[in-house]
Amino acid sequence: MGDEGQLRSAAEKISGSLNGVVTVEVVGLDMEDEREGAFDEAVEKARRLLGRIDALVNCYSYEGKMQDPLSLPEAEFKKIVKTNFMAPWYLLKAVGKTMRDQKSGGSIVLLTTVIGAERGLYPGAAAYGSCLAGIQQLARTAALEIGKYQIRVNAIARGLHLEDEFPLSVGKERAEKLVNDANPLRRWLDVENDIASTVIYLISDGSRYMTGTTIYVDGGQSLVRPRMRSYM
Repeated sequence: MGDEGQLRSAAEKISGSLNGVVTVEVVGLDMEDEREGAFDEAVEKARRLLGRIDALVNCYSYEGKMQDPLSLPEAEFKKIVKTNFMAPWYLLKAVGKTMRDQKSGGSIVLLTTVIGAERGLYPGAAAYGSCLAGIQQLARTAALEIGKYQIRVNAIARGLHLEDEFPLSVGKERAEKLVNDANPLRRWLDVENDIASTVIYLISDGSRYMTGTTIYVDGGQSLVRPRMRSYM
């Protein structure tokens, strides 16, 4: 679910790589829609297409350009909040109700970044970081509330990659040179290879007794993040 044009392109690539063995369905959804009903309708459409919903992975986000909170325009603030907090809230609620009614449990995974953690701060993303901190708390509180339906809720706090706004704001070339000081593993996140295994783990039965947890997949970035500004 999400931007239909982008998702159809991705779905075609996935189907092609699997020789058409697996059908990838796409449901269009405006992640900035303020209407809860829009998310209910999209989830119900997905349920009809798939027959049932056993897992949700929310990985859509919008950070915006780096700027201090006193300079952030109202429209930009609202876009950040709608995309990064309201949309995951509505999706969790709609999918959670569907899983509850199915009476078979399920797994909900909310993707965040280190900016949402106490130990993962960097300048220029106050609104974005506040939303992601809320998502990490949502994973904990929702897990507490809906575990009685055998629905698990967890989060992943990923590290930064070179296309994220903070590395871009300091310059990709400079970020590449200074990664040895900024990251214990001495590299930025590899989007294609560093996240998927943790997502698969959290939606699988391998994590059947795990809920309300945030897993850091950041190469240790958050351990040095409070000093990132001095490096950059």
